[in-house]
Amino acid sequence: MDYDVKDLSLAPYGQQKIDWAARWMKVLNQVADRFSTDGIFKGKRIALCIHLEAKTAYLATVLQRLGAEVWITSSNALSTKDDVCAALAKNGIHVFAKHGANQEEYRQFIRDIVSANPNAVVDDGGDICEFFHSHPEYASNLKGICEETTSGVKRLKELAATNRLRYPAVAINEARSKYLFDNRYGTGQSTWTAITALTNITIAGKTVVIIGYGWVGRGLAIRAAGLGANVIVTEIDPWKGLEAKMDGFRVMPIMEAAPLGHFFITATGENKVIRPEHMQLMPDGAFLANAGHFDYEVDVPGLQKIAQSVTTVRDEVEEYVLPNGNRIYLLAQGGIINIAGGLGHPIEILDLSFALQLSCLHYVLGNNLTPGFYYVPVEIDEMVVRERLNVDGCAIDIDMRPKK
Repeated sequence: MDYDVKDLSLAPYGQQKIDWAARWMKVLNQVADRFSTDGIFKGKRIALCIHLEAKTAYLATVLQRLGAEVWITSSNALSTKDDVCAALAKNGIHVFAKHGANQEEYRQFIRDIVSANPNAVVDDGGDICEFFHSHPEYASNLKGICEETTSGVKRLKELAATNRLRYPAVAINEARSKYLFDNRYGTGQSTWTAITALTNITIAGKTVVIIGYGWVGRGLAIRAAGLGANVIVTEIDPWKGLEAKMDGFRVMPIMEAAPLGHFFITATGENKVIRPEHMQLMPDGAFLANAGHFDYEVDVPGLQKIAQSVTTVRDEVEEYVLPNGNRIYLLAQGGIINIAGGLGHPIEILDLSFALQLSCLHYVLGNNLTPGFYYVPVEIDEMVVRERLNVDGCAIDIDMRPKK
């Protein structure tokens, strides 16, 4: 089977969404034009495991337009948009993804896309990389992996630190043009867009607790403050804690913050950072959301164990009644809130990120890299940002400093 999607008849609706994204992805289109004549992508097999919605779908179609054969699945079943998957299938892309797929289906979808023995991979969270290390027969043609997100880069670094990384892997997330904009502005805006759409609750005057002050946490905090919230940050890193303090936010342990917050948002990449002992201290009506890649930052199984009842009260809003009678509202089942419960990053933000992805795929396919951990070459990072400035009609001064 060339595809496995929920409902092929949804394709027209998905195509409309892809076409709208394409209208605004000017940097990606410009970079694609750069690569349209050198033939690097022609005949190559590329597999993508990434949040599967309109903007990522457009990246797949750009790769197809450049001559690649594309296999794609979703890195998160809760973020999968079935109409977009149907549109990709109609366009001849090998797509294997369904919204709400269970773990067994998800693993099969990964096997489906890597069965092509791809020449290059876009990974989002590290699951494809992990699969290749367990099943190297699927990586016989692999020239490299381009990893999109913080959680996946963390896994790559762990493999590299113990000399277990068998393949060239480029850490897209470590590029300045990725984390400064995608993680901070993209997640910052789209998380609050999703939360306000799902809850229809005022943010101004509420207390927002941000768990983790990396680039995602910074974006969440500054946007919450802009909406009029009182912001508390919890951290385990003293430098980040002090940075949050100097950025004007209160900083305290999560046990102290738990009774104070109205909204709690995780952004750590770690497991079970909000646990039942914290939830039982939260005020009646508190909202829980996760902005990290994986859905384990909020201990949902632990919440289910202590809850007296669970009721779906709105689309992607579940009410948990605790033993003390307080109600806690879990958003998007603890999945990544901005896309499981919303539309994901703004289009122009992912335009920048996917122009970087396309450039790094070109770099991987055009070079014979040895196995190991790679940062994005600075010339690629800078090229993408300069393209964005050009698209936005902005100019900067010429650097007249002497070259070192």
